[in-house]
Amino acid sequence: MDELNKHNGFEQTILPHWKTAYNFARWLTRNDDAAADIVQDAYLKAFKAFGGYRGGDSKSWLLSIVKNTFYTKYQIQKKYDRIFDSEYNDDEMVTDNADPEILYIQRENAQFLKNELEKLQLEFREVIILREMEGLSYKAISDILEIPLGTVMSRLARGRKCLYLSMTRQNRNEDFNENP
Repeated sequence: MDELNKHNGFEQTILPHWKTAYNFARWLTRNDDAAADIVQDAYLKAFKAFGGYRGGDSKSWLLSIVKNTFYTKYQIQKKYDRIFDSEYNDDEMVTDNADPEILYIQRENAQFLKNELEKLQLEFREVIILREMEGLSYKAISDILEIPLGTVMSRLARGRKCLYLSMTRQNRNEDFNENP
């Protein structure tokens, strides 16, 4: 593959997935700057390896590189410690609405969900993000994370359950605190 064809193919095939790659890296790192660094490194690796790309799901291929770049860069162990402080632009999670009260409630709900997602263990958070926020298939998630399909399904189920329990526990605590 000559350099011009490689460049054009890369632009058409891989570049359109930049936002998805950034969102995934953002949820992994919990930091805007670190996510940008991960995506930049991943895109460099993807460009260098693009000559060997043989087609298929380009989004999954790129997200696999993002994930591997993250794990390599931060040497993640099984038990993930919080590495970064969190500053996330919640406006992306909230729809525009002319009613200020509804907009306020949407922002509060988005912030609450974000906080609860960040409490999840990395192995659960990454499958939930890839499935629920990026809309990827179980097979694509399996390929990206290099885990069996059954593990994807069990992590997704366990992650959803942990998220549900955490959110309902939080709501019960708030109700209890408001009603003396």
